[in-house]
Amino acid sequence: MNILEFSLLVWVGAFTAGLIGALTGLGGGVVIVPLLTSVFGVDIRYAVGASLVSVIATSLGAASTYIKQGYTNLRLGMFLEVATTIGAIIGAIIATKVSVKALTIFLAIILLYSAYLSQQPKRQEPENETEDGFANYLELNGAYPTPDGFIPYQVHAVPGGFAVMFVSGIISGLLGIGSGAFKVLAMDNVMRIPFKVSTTTSNFMIGVTAAASAGVYLARGYIDPGLSMPVMLGVLPGAFLGARILVGAKTQVLRIIFSFVLIAMALKMVYNSLIGV
Repeated sequence: MNILEFSLLVWVGAFTAGLIGALTGLGGGVVIVPLLTSVFGVDIRYAVGASLVSVIATSLGAASTYIKQGYTNLRLGMFLEVATTIGAIIGAIIATKVSVKALTIFLAIILLYSAYLSQQPKRQEPENETEDGFANYLELNGAYPTPDGFIPYQVHAVPGGFAVMFVSGIISGLLGIGSGAFKVLAMDNVMRIPFKVSTTTSNFMIGVTAAASAGVYLARGYIDPGLSMPVMLGVLPGAFLGARILVGAKTQVLRIIFSFVLIAMALKMVYNSLIGV
């Protein structure tokens, strides 16, 4: 395989990753890292470096559309970014000091959990039965557009969501996956806000989280321009397309397919790690 063929295949994979990442809110890195390591045989640290660049591109591609449409809760996203950014820097520092096999096994576990999480029922309507003092004080509550107009929602369990975001930042820095699964978990299950708000706010946040840890990988020489360029150029149009599809899409079939892909990639990574590939 020559460089042109390699770059073209990476671009196709990255485009698919960007599309899926924008539709699910899990981030394209969930696909990019195992794709590069399992299919193309790239060292996981260089794969993580390229993935972080793609995650930034995914966030830029999807977030602008969501913000214009009024789905993204900017105030909530910026508040939670304090936790994810600190966690991302810590995770990136840890990643440069642990073995490739340990990173591979940990990524496989996260992939399996992401597959499980993507199949859980999603909250489509807001729960406004109680008010949260932290959310009211910080003015984190909002409203999102529907065909019948804007529907207000309350943000709950702010300290718990903040803690989960810190963990998601560490995972993002370790694995370069944007940790959208944990961001959506924090906002959807812990903070109990509508799923489309969780997904769109997650897409807005992952770029900032990735940028925080990308600096560490760049300083250590783990971001290769020749690998990062086709990844970024593929993810960006995929993210734009996914953002436009999401608004009116029913993504359950996509989630089922996505889960099977994640499980297959996780098992292949574990197998390769055990046999020393």
